[in-house]
Amino acid sequence: MGTYIAPTFETATNYGVKKMYMVNTEALSRPITPVKKVDAVASHDIVFSIGDSGAGKILIARTVVGVCAVLIGADEDALRSDLEARFPDQVLTWTASKLDDELEKVAQYLDRPTDGFELPLDMRHGTLFQRRVWDALLTIPYGATITYAALARRIGDPNGARAVASACAANAIALGIPCHRVIRSNGTISGYRWGVELKRSLIDKEATA
Repeated sequence: MGTYIAPTFETATNYGVKKMYMVNTEALSRPITPVKKVDAVASHDIVFSIGDSGAGKILIARTVVGVCAVLIGADEDALRSDLEARFPDQVLTWTASKLDDELEKVAQYLDRPTDGFELPLDMRHGTLFQRRVWDALLTIPYGATITYAALARRIGDPNGARAVASACAANAIALGIPCHRVIRSNGTISGYRWGVELKRSLIDKEATA
């Protein structure tokens, strides 16, 4: 189970980073300079906060690397439990204000999606296959959709549509990793962890924005 510590926790994270990227875990393991090394434990510690949006409660969590979770739901306790289940071995620290910018970005996007939505991402918690799928999801343009089968072909696994769907379901970073843009081969919308209606709404808003 994740461990909660006092909300007075301070982090040296630079929250001004605005570029979405795929984390290179090999690079993270090397020292940036001879005297400044990335702490392998601290780099996985997580701060999180919960806010409101038109779609309900939103929980955002991040490490010093970037956002590792954007969860959407109706109940704060359920969101906390979901975060703890996804990161059972990390230190989870509630913060009152450190994630205000991220919370505002996500709330605004849920209300009025716009092109150029960006968050710094930390996808280290996924398996190698899941990260391949998530990396491919980041290439889907705003306003576009792709089928599970086509996404499987894109990552070089033409028979892996079911595995791709499972990787999408395992995505903890709603909107940041746009798994809502993946649909069935017959064009129908299904299989969104945060609700089919929200998925349909996001697709429709992005298509008409």
